[in-house]
Amino acid sequence: MAEHHEHEEVKGESLLEKISGKIHDHDSSSSSDSDNEKTSASDSLKSKVFRLFGREKPIHHVLGGGKPADVFLWRNKKISASTLGVATAIWVLFELLEYHLLTLVCHFLILGLAVLFLWSNASTFINKSPPKIPQVHIPEKPVLEFASALRVEINRAFALLRDIASGRDLKKFLSVCCFPFIFCSFPLGIYWLYDQ
Repeated sequence: MAEHHEHEEVKGESLLEKISGKIHDHDSSSSSDSDNEKTSASDSLKSKVFRLFGREKPIHHVLGGGKPADVFLWRNKKISASTLGVATAIWVLFELLEYHLLTLVCHFLILGLAVLFLWSNASTFINKSPPKIPQVHIPEKPVLEFASALRVEINRAFALLRDIASGRDLKKFLSVCCFPFIFCSFPLGIYWLYDQ
């Protein structure tokens, strides 16, 4: 056991001697080296130093460059910190406080409406122009086309249900009533039968 320990010490010393010899040999290199060789060696050393795990491309280029890569690599600390803060606030709202997206959208719409209302009424007191809110009109033709198409589909579904209920098609009746687990729910089953 002692011989093994001494052998490891000798091996470790010889390794240290080799490393220090390489360093001293590099320092004592002749001054006849050209400047180009020195700069190319230092450039290759720099490229190896800044590239993790021997990659060919820098991380900024791998992430696609541009602003998203800058945010991920924290090059602009204000934008990166604000992105992290917003993501954390969204996580706290939806996960910890169990807030729902529809509720959040409704609250933002109510807040926006209240701000516009107050701005419109306060504009006379502060001698500013009221906000310009555009008038919105829904054209009649697309709404009528959508309602007509929806009416046709609903009538076809009712006709299909009537055929099934009247006992005219045993296969459709059995597939709708006896296999609800396959279709997950009755309306999906009817939709599947309707497409056939």
